[in-house]
Amino acid sequence: MLIRLQRDRRRFPSYEVEPMNHQDLLGRITVNPDIFGGKPIIRGMRISVELILSLLVQGETPEGILADYPELEADDIRACLAYAHAVIAHDALDAVQVQSG
Repeated sequence: MLIRLQRDRRRFPSYEVEPMNHQDLLGRITVNPDIFGGKPIIRGMRISVELILSLLVQGETPEGILADYPELEADDIRACLAYAHAVIAHDALDAVQVQSG
């Protein structure tokens, strides 16, 4: 059975500029042992990948997340999805920035 996914423009608006590639998106994810015990976070902020994924699973829209967390950008949400994909697919996570504590 082939499942075809169509882009839902209400939830994922089109980009005016070229979207970032997978490795660039992963570069937005950082790991710092001093923040949340080393859980993956977004651009060094105290916003975890886990939180964003949880909000999406609960049905929150990307626009809603961006409204609640104005310091985030649309590519940060895409970076969280790219990170989750890389973990599940056992892809390399070399682009994730690991900071020393």
